[in-house]
Amino acid sequence: MSQKTVNRPLEDQDQASGSAGTYDFLVVSNRLPVDRTGGGDAGWRRSPGGLVTALAPVMEKSDGAWVGWHGAPDEELEPFEHGGMALVPVPLSSADLELYYEGFSNATLWPLYHDVIAPPEFHRAWWDAYRKVNQRFADAVASAAAEGATVWVQDYQLQLVPAMLRAARPDLVIGFFNHIPFPPQEIFAQLPWRRQVLEGLLGADLLGFQRPNDATNFARAARRFAGATGKGTHLVVRDATDDAGHSPRAGTRGGRRAGHREVRAEAFPISIDTQRISELAARPDIVERARQIRSDLGDPQTIMLGVDRLDYTKGIGHRLKAYEELLTDGRVKVGEVTLIQVASPSRERVEQYRLLREEVEGTVGRINGTFDTMQHTAVRYLHHSYPVEEMVALYLAADVMLVTALRDGMNLVAKEYVAARRDGTGALILSEFTGAADQLKQALLVNPHDIAGLKDAITAAIRLPAGVAGRRMKAMRRQILVHNVEEWSSLFLARLKEVSQ
Repeated sequence: MSQKTVNRPLEDQDQASGSAGTYDFLVVSNRLPVDRTGGGDAGWRRSPGGLVTALAPVMEKSDGAWVGWHGAPDEELEPFEHGGMALVPVPLSSADLELYYEGFSNATLWPLYHDVIAPPEFHRAWWDAYRKVNQRFADAVASAAAEGATVWVQDYQLQLVPAMLRAARPDLVIGFFNHIPFPPQEIFAQLPWRRQVLEGLLGADLLGFQRPNDATNFARAARRFAGATGKGTHLVVRDATDDAGHSPRAGTRGGRRAGHREVRAEAFPISIDTQRISELAARPDIVERARQIRSDLGDPQTIMLGVDRLDYTKGIGHRLKAYEELLTDGRVKVGEVTLIQVASPSRERVEQYRLLREEVEGTVGRINGTFDTMQHTAVRYLHHSYPVEEMVALYLAADVMLVTALRDGMNLVAKEYVAARRDGTGALILSEFTGAADQLKQALLVNPHDIAGLKDAITAAIRLPAGVAGRRMKAMRRQILVHNVEEWSSLFLARLKEVSQ
């Protein structure tokens, strides 16, 4: 597979030309879908996470490239291949990570887009770094993309890339998918650079969101703050490239006058590789591992499981509070019920996340100090990341899955749990503030802010009759068997092709 070298000194990358490259299909994300396994350039493995799980199967079947940062600051790599995918690294410095990633992406945009659960910070130096890094990504794509190529930009770290690409390469078909929620305009209005972000996104032909409300929120903000027109989520924007003398590819599409372009914002709920999870759940060694987990915990009647990144949006504290009150009330007892809480490390250099870890670990310590017995523990807390095989074993061992996010774009863990329950057993408690609640309607839906209601849902899940639990789980499994990750990507790309013609 031919590749065009895009690595240049950082100061030169922001001045890349708009010349065409070799790839007809490119995925662009903050991170490449690989992690280094050792020293040097030789050892790589596919990285975990929802985005990689969703897009790796698509990339393996296409003659395309994935553009992103390879994970090591202050290092430049040539393009390379791994697992059937061409990978184009974009270098980031330590300062980029501090200002663009930890700063603007995760201390400004992340809390703002998650309904200000934590207060966002607004710093001009962070915005300047965000803009500069987005330009570097756009330049790398512009250099690697063939004439008329399709580019699929991923997530909130790269919201300026679509417009930057359209300015440099108006021949490209550009899609964007937002994996996290998009806030109501009243919240989004707080962002000092709201117009620039919206204009960046409006460079795409098709904008995908997890839920219809997210698409509606974006469209309303685009009309109010960025001068877009149109009805509903079908927007019309002035095509800035027309002022530069180009002939916009979609300038008169749909009867619109020249110099204007249509942009669609629609919901495409992401899913999982259902078949893979289901096949792993049938493996004898993983089934045995699940049995061993139950045995190691003293074979309680009910194992409850939470699996989250250690993030303030996930509602871990609400979950622990509800469980602690159930123990205090005597509605559940240690020995009969055990909670496993997997909290994978996340953004540990960000102060809010360090404080969250201290809070969660302090709560777990208090619960165990109060309620543990010599034989049994109330909460088995695991601050680790685990391979997918171990996660599937945990899903099989757990009778009740707790997903209590305060705000979540989708939550693929909920879908993975359902996919693993091949025998139709198990109960899923699911926050109504997750995108998954729109698809998994047979779950026990809860408002995680309502601690009393959450406690009732936990006790109901523990006591759920087998027949009722089976009907609920089988209905949810039917949903994710049909609406899997392959369908998600196929629907988005087919729609992108349709709207860009």
